[in-house]
Amino acid sequence: MRFVGGPVAWRVPIACQVIFAFVVIFLVFGLPESPRWLYYHGRNEEALQVMCDVWDEPPDGEKVLKMQTEILETIAMERKEGEYKWANILKRDDVQTGRRVLLAYGMQFMNQVGGINLVVYYVPTALQNNVGLSANLSLVIGGCVQTMFFFGSLIPTFLLDRMGRRRPMMWGSAGLAISMMLIAVLLSISTARGYSQTLQKATSSASVTFFFTYMFIFGATANCIPWVYVPEILPLHARAKGTAIGISSNWLWNFVIVMITPTLLNNLQWKGYLIFMCTNFAFVPLVYFCYPETKNLTLEEVDHLFTAGGKHGAKALTAPSQPVQESFKAQALGDDEKMVGRGGGLAAEHAEVSDGVRGGYAG
Repeated sequence: MRFVGGPVAWRVPIACQVIFAFVVIFLVFGLPESPRWLYYHGRNEEALQVMCDVWDEPPDGEKVLKMQTEILETIAMERKEGEYKWANILKRDDVQTGRRVLLAYGMQFMNQVGGINLVVYYVPTALQNNVGLSANLSLVIGGCVQTMFFFGSLIPTFLLDRMGRRRPMMWGSAGLAISMMLIAVLLSISTARGYSQTLQKATSSASVTFFFTYMFIFGATANCIPWVYVPEILPLHARAKGTAIGISSNWLWNFVIVMITPTLLNNLQWKGYLIFMCTNFAFVPLVYFCYPETKNLTLEEVDHLFTAGGKHGAKALTAPSQPVQESFKAQALGDDEKMVGRGGGLAAEHAEVSDGVRGGYAG
């Protein structure tokens, strides 16, 4: 469209994005409501039916009963605390809501401050000004670089629940840092005095490779994980507000990076890439020490990670989450046995949120 000229050159590409929006709108109608949301609003029979459909189990199936118990326990605790207000969003409570909101903010911060929008928005400019390619060739290669985002995104699409959350973020951040470092090193050689013109041209061309690796690695790791992790890490009572804070972090730092990148590229040249090398390297220990693994955990099990003074949350940072899952499983199964012993009824402490549920699965 660049060769067309006029407003059509930019209006048509933007308009084409409407196609994908309509596809999403169409697919949304096939999605069920969340069982947690349904239970929270008293639509117990619908919630039970959704869980039965998802797991292909009868209403008295072990997995359905276990999940039902966990959800109702969480709702009972949250209703006991009352309506959650913005003023309480960063306060420390029994499930460490404030800490979890900060983790959500930080995860989306990492999504942007690693330098992704230097590549997404400005790679043609970088290739032209820093690498020395022609305008047309910069646009062509820039378009090819963007396709790596698609290919990289295929990996978590199929493997994210096997990969987990922490390891891809750590390895991904390290890979992004190395890509930025190699771009900086190669461009520094291409502009330094004392090297032959042949070597300078070769190193300049070689730097293009690492724009490709950067985009592929980002697509495979830091692109999707923050959007999955943020709602996973937040408790139900603060999920809407906490997710809003996390997403605001993404777009705030998106704006900052987009505004400062032209100055970095023009004034610092290859040194500007070292800034993003440092931020990405810094994210590796940050994820390791601060972010627990949420792979294959229910939202109620994630709440359990942050209870008891955060002991389980700290343990999950450096140890596999399986012991925590087994502990919670034993607790939940114990609750189920109590329920069975009472003829399928829920514990008395959950009576305020379980009215109408007994008849839904005991029959």
